[in-house]
Amino acid sequence: MKVLIVSDTHRRDGNLRSVIEKTAPFDMMIHLGDTEGSEVWFREWVDNENCVIHAVQGNNDFFSNTDKEKEISIGRYRAFLTHGHAYGVSLGTEGIKEEARARQADIVMFGHTHKPCLEHCGDGLVVLNPGSLSYPRQDGRKPSYMIMELDRQGEAHFTINYVENF
Repeated sequence: MKVLIVSDTHRRDGNLRSVIEKTAPFDMMIHLGDTEGSEVWFREWVDNENCVIHAVQGNNDFFSNTDKEKEISIGRYRAFLTHGHAYGVSLGTEGIKEEARARQADIVMFGHTHKPCLEHCGDGLVVLNPGSLSYPRQDGRKPSYMIMELDRQGEAHFTINYVENF
C-alpha cells in the first residue's frame, strides 16, 4: 500500500498536481490542511477512482467542509490526522504527542509548521509532518511531501521527498 501525504498547499496547487502525477499510482492521499478550497479538485486530479482521499481543516480553511481532525486505519496502524495548530506544534510536538497517545494512535500526522518532520518515538509512536508544497520554511526552503509505504509484512516505511524545481 502506498500513501501520499501532503499539507499546506494554500491553493497554490502546481506542485501538488505535479507530485500527484509523479508519485501515482497510490492507494491513499492525505492532505493535512490549508488547502484553501482546493480539496474540491482532489478527486479529479487523482487519476485512480479506488484511491481513498482524506483531508482535514487547517487554520486557513475558513469555509471548508472537511473534518477538523480524523482517526483512520492504514493497514494495521491507527493514524490521527490534524493540522496541528490547536496543539501548539509551532512551539513543539509534546502536545500533539500527548493527544496521539491519549487516542491510542500509532501515527500522528500534522501540518501547519511548513517544515518536514519524521520522528520515531521510543514507545512506537510515529510523528510526522510532510512540510509544505507551496511555502516551505525549513533550511533550503524546498517544497516537501511524504510517502508512506506498507511492505508485504504490513510494516510502514516513510520517506520525506522534495520538489527540486521550485
